[in-house]
This record gives sequence, C-alpha cells and structure tokens, in this order.
Amino acid sequence: MGFDDSRETEARQYREDMVDYQLAARNITDQRVLDAFRTVPRHRFCPPSTPLSEAYADHPLPIGDGQTISQPFMVADMTQRMELKGTEKILEIGTGSGYQAAILALLAREVHSVERIEPLAQTAEQHLRGLHCENVHIHLGDGTQGWPAEAPYDAIIVTAAAPDVPQPLKMQLTDGGRLVIPVGPHHIQQLLVLKRLGDDFEEHSCEGCCFVPLIGKNGWPE
Repeated sequence: MGFDDSRETEARQYREDMVDYQLAARNITDQRVLDAFRTVPRHRFCPPSTPLSEAYADHPLPIGDGQTISQPFMVADMTQRMELKGTEKILEIGTGSGYQAAILALLAREVHSVERIEPLAQTAEQHLRGLHCENVHIHLGDGTQGWPAEAPYDAIIVTAAAPDVPQPLKMQLTDGGRLVIPVGPHHIQQLLVLKRLGDDFEEHSCEGCCFVPLIGKNGWPE
C-alpha cells in the first residue's frame, strides 16, 4: 500500500495508539492482525470531515446510507477469529466503507466483498484502489446469498447482523473453513464462529455485539 496524505504523519501516531490501547491491550494477539491495523489508514475510510481523533476512536462511525464503519476492536476481533495465514480466499459480506476489506487484503491471498448499496460499493472501491489493494474484488448483490461464482472460500466474514446464519454462506465454505458472523435480534447480537467439518459445523459463541441488520433473501427484510 502506498499513501499520499498530508495527515499521514499525525495519523500514524493515532494508529499506533489505537493498536496499543484498543487492540493489543484487549487480547488481540495475532501479530499479523496488529501490523495490518498499524498499516491501513482508517481515516481514509471515514467521511472526509472526520477528525483524526474520531477516525481512530473506540467506536463505530456513520458512513452514510444508514451504515457504519465498525469499532476498531470489533474489526480486529472478528479478523483474528478467522485465523488467517495468508494463503486464503476470503468472502466478506457487507463491504461498507471498505476498511475491513483493506485489512483483509494484507492478511489473505484474495478477498471478494459483496455490498448491496451501490454508492457505498463505488466509494469503497475508490478507497481500495487508492491504496493499491489489487487483491480485493467488490461485487454488488445480496450478500445473504454469498457469492457462488467464486466459492468455495477458506473463510467468510459478515459485517452485519443476521437473524440466523444464512445457509448459502455455510455451503460456500471449504472443509475446515471458518464463518464469523453476528446473529440475533436488532440492537443486540452474539458473535458466532462456525467451522465446517465435512457436512457438519462446529459452532462457538463469542461476545455480545451490535451491528446494522443484514438485509436480503436470507437475512432481514428491507
């Protein structure tokens, strides 16, 4: 990634503080994940008027169209739970700002990201191209149906909350692949990690969380 940003020197210190105090201090221990968060300029994925102190703060931020860029810790926690080694093909459901995809671009071989809101998909693609994330591919569509054209995936991450785990996503995992997804009613969900074991799935329940709803055929109605 190459950056050309007049705020980059100041932003670099904000990123270091974010990693030290929001991530490493809260059980984010995967060094590759921490290095990715040190590298990706989160402020570039926030609205242009966002102060740096807010862009790197420990909470989500609105990005328009009723969507948010997630809290840095939650992005890191979900990423770490994917247990990436660098050779994987990843599916992300809910491109949003593109920040999660930029993180994944440094940690995996190939990233496919599905977004249902066209202006967000276009803006995210601009951000990602500006940072030379050449291994990220943005698709416009219903993320609750996954992206069958590129399946199977070594890991799938869903950045919006579903009422239940969409069956198409489970079926698009490789054997041994992981699915990280928030599941539950509006306003409060549980983060789940599913691992595919042949035709079975091992499910692990993690912390509570709060995400915007996953809209689509296998999610919430619009």
